[in-house]
Amino acid sequence: MTRKSYIICILVVCVSALTACVSLRFSQVDPAARDFHPQSIAILNADVGPYEEAKGVVEKVVADVLREKRWFPLVVDNQSLNNQIQANEELRNAMNEYLSKLKTLNFSDPYLSRKIGEIIKADAFLIVSVDIWKYMVEDDKKIAKVSMGMKLYETVTGQVMWKAGHHRAESYMLIKPELSKVAGKVADDMFGNMPR
Repeated sequence: MTRKSYIICILVVCVSALTACVSLRFSQVDPAARDFHPQSIAILNADVGPYEEAKGVVEKVVADVLREKRWFPLVVDNQSLNNQIQANEELRNAMNEYLSKLKTLNFSDPYLSRKIGEIIKADAFLIVSVDIWKYMVEDDKKIAKVSMGMKLYETVTGQVMWKAGHHRAESYMLIKPELSKVAGKVADDMFGNMPR
């Protein structure tokens, strides 16, 4: 009887351990990232696609989760960055040109990246994209679903050091979970794989 109980306990612990592990939908770390240990990180404007209600919210959530982790002495949130951009014409021009090249050519210009990093005193940029941000029905269940992608750029070289994608879906009956809280869990899951 005790042996049977012991085996059941071990099985329960193993199943719990396996379900507690979070595997991301996608995560890729550049080999050069093993020597990359940024002390400051800036959150750039998120690409929210058709989900305008996520604008401003997702950047704040990501910055809050990063601050809670206390991995970086300085986290430049999106609001602070936008204030600096408005106050500094050189930064505004460099950021507009950098983001334009990134979006149209998929090219992270190392000169502009370094220049922006020096002005805002950041070792890395984090760019977030929102793929899904909505309430939906899947398999006759009501769910709150958030899917995001992230890219971490080194400012000195403009190189992508890490990119990942992940999503979470939380089912509900009557009370809808806040999408910002679901996004916080997605970000928390993703940051476990980010170089630091």
